[in-house]
Amino acid sequence: MNTPTMSAPAGDLSQLGSRRRLAILATCCLSLFIVGIDTSGVNVALPAIGSELGASASQLQWVIDAYTLVLASLLMLGGSLGDRLGRKRVFQVGLTVFGLGSILCSLSVSPEMLIGARMLQAVGGAMMNPVAMSIITNVFTEPRERARAIGMWGTAIGVSMALGPLVGGALVDGIGWQAIFWLNVPVCLAACILTAILVPESRAPRARRPDPAGQLLILVFLATLTFGIIEGRGLGWDSAPVVSAFHAAAVSLVAFLVVESRRREPLLDLRFFRSVPFSSSVAGAVLAFSAMGGFLFLNTLYLQQARGLSPLEAGLMTLPMAVANAVFSPLSGRLVGDRGARLPMVGAGAMVLASGLMLTQAGHDTSMWYLGVAYLALGIGMGLVNAPITNAAVSGMPRAQAGVASAIASTSRQVGISLGVAVFGAVAFAGIDGPVADGLASAAHPAWVLMAGCGLGLIGVGVISTGRWALATAERTRERIAADASA
Repeated sequence: MNTPTMSAPAGDLSQLGSRRRLAILATCCLSLFIVGIDTSGVNVALPAIGSELGASASQLQWVIDAYTLVLASLLMLGGSLGDRLGRKRVFQVGLTVFGLGSILCSLSVSPEMLIGARMLQAVGGAMMNPVAMSIITNVFTEPRERARAIGMWGTAIGVSMALGPLVGGALVDGIGWQAIFWLNVPVCLAACILTAILVPESRAPRARRPDPAGQLLILVFLATLTFGIIEGRGLGWDSAPVVSAFHAAAVSLVAFLVVESRRREPLLDLRFFRSVPFSSSVAGAVLAFSAMGGFLFLNTLYLQQARGLSPLEAGLMTLPMAVANAVFSPLSGRLVGDRGARLPMVGAGAMVLASGLMLTQAGHDTSMWYLGVAYLALGIGMGLVNAPITNAAVSGMPRAQAGVASAIASTSRQVGISLGVAVFGAVAFAGIDGPVADGLASAAHPAWVLMAGCGLGLIGVGVISTGRWALATAERTRERIAADASA
């Protein structure tokens, strides 16, 4: 039975004054802005973390993936907790947990402690991201106003992800790698206070039922798959732990599909995948953010360890990517609205493909101008890709299911980052016998070929998901889900 709510219904939130609604939007965007900076900015700090804490290459991969894996696994649970227990309350808890995790990250004295603290950060992030979106959609109820608010929200996340390496580089150079995590603490505190003052409490009229079995199985699947990929090089691909991890991943995936197909309110509604646009949005998110996650991880090691740049210089090198992302994100939204999803999705794939091919020529003495053009192309691609992914996720879905479909697309982005760091790192490190700095420039070339392959995949997804047949499957899926709901 759902917990009764003592808060005002969602409709009352629309009566808030415009200034207060904008202040609520700013608070939500501010909290997620630091999450984006933290996610991408930590990459620039990896060489410093490795040097000070004595972390191995695989442990550096886990510093990134421990966060993204837990975040991906718990995003939908965080959203459902907000619907059930109160969005304001859960958002404040998420801010508190994220801030505490950040403090522990800055105090870490070993790679293991840092990895554990990053997991705690992710638990807080999983309560912040989807709940903030729910707060925004309940505060901004007029469709056009809501669309603008969500656009500002998406821009804040995209820009923060792109600016992360620059901000992180400046902090690492000026203070130390711990400063990346110190930055989060006052922002979390301020956002928590502003939330208490500005945000009314709200809950869903009917919250989705918990799905602990599905939640556990998806976590086991992602964790064991990533463990096998990251640790395969060090432990041996035929070693018992790695083979067992891959077996566990396969078993948990099959069990997850079986469990979800039998639940009335599953964590992941498998009927969604009958819609080609929805399936394409998941595939596109994984491809695009695998390229992004793998690039951010390997590129910072390449620039600092193979090219000898400082953290700040490495961050500045990614500025073309940040600017392009900021410029092309809103342009992509307008293109989707005016001409459909195909053009921006295919354009994104072409840019990622071009960037990957250019990076295959990178070496120890490659011109910085050449690298800047490659980074610019990737920034354009990542700026173009978000709007068509979100549009494809909700295209043809019943209105009541649009939020769940969008949350799955967000989860797919985090899964993509995790797999990108794991797979790109495994491919690059496999070609290095000695220290990473000595052979990374050439060893990374196969990883950049993978990145180009992600671009090709995005082009294919863009073409397939926007044809008449694909759109017809979305319509049939919408009608079937609506019929099942009314039955």
